[in-house]
Amino acid sequence: MTREDEFEALRPLLFSISYRIVGSVTEAEDAVQETWLRYATTSTQPRSTKTFLSATVTRISIDVLRSARVRREEYVGPWFPEPLLTDPYQDPERSAELADSVSMAALLLLERLSPLERAVFVLREVFRFGFAEVASAVGRSEAACRQLASRARRHMQEGQPRFETDRRKREELAERFFDALREGDVDGLRELLAADAQLVSDGGGQVGGRSPVHGVERVARVLAAAGPPFRQIGAVMEAHEVNGQPGAILRDRDGRVISIWTLDILDGRVQTIRSLINPEKLGHLGPVADAHAVIREKNQARRLPT
Repeated sequence: MTREDEFEALRPLLFSISYRIVGSVTEAEDAVQETWLRYATTSTQPRSTKTFLSATVTRISIDVLRSARVRREEYVGPWFPEPLLTDPYQDPERSAELADSVSMAALLLLERLSPLERAVFVLREVFRFGFAEVASAVGRSEAACRQLASRARRHMQEGQPRFETDRRKREELAERFFDALREGDVDGLRELLAADAQLVSDGGGQVGGRSPVHGVERVARVLAAAGPPFRQIGAVMEAHEVNGQPGAILRDRDGRVISIWTLDILDGRVQTIRSLINPEKLGHLGPVADAHAVIREKNQARRLPT
């Protein structure tokens, strides 16, 4: 097997490690590419290709995250990770656990950790690396990594997101939710929302509101007012799993991406709706719509008599 073959076999794992550390599809892809360049030019053959490549992509990702921290602190409005439609790394025995670890809620919780804590948590708790491998990857002693892992676990457990475990129930509820949204059905939405439901949008200060909407009544009315006008202008809400959870892609009449939606579902109710409309975070999904133009057209449609 050539080096390139070895690398390609491990690419899904490398991307999945990096994405969970940096929260960005484009930056994770860049980190994986940089890992390949370093592997292709090294003069020695590592004892374990998996260990070497995992350590390399982890170090690169830590550096990327450190530089990104300043930008995220200055970000206007709520910040969400770049959406991931399909996680390339698959482990059938741990599919649900891996899906939960890449959810928007989990990634936002990881933002509370330091870059080192985050990397150690991802390697140890998500991908089950041994402490010797983790220590090699982050350049710390095993004892220090155990402390970092313990601290990270404690922080994560304090706000650990919980989701409906029955996948079919989640999908059925999500389908009903998006049907009610399309129809502007306030009563239907109210039945599906948790009492303390919240609607949060990431527009990066460029598009949409900056303040979350809280409470079943307000969220239901805001959503019901938005759905029909989008339909009137030819926009389509396409159901799609996003970051391992039920979601949808909102496209304009030409198929361009307007926004990405994700749902946190628990106890038969939608707890949180996240709408990501910042165009800078959608380019990896394909052509992106002019959100300002779409919203103007949608607002005009809402004002027209029916």
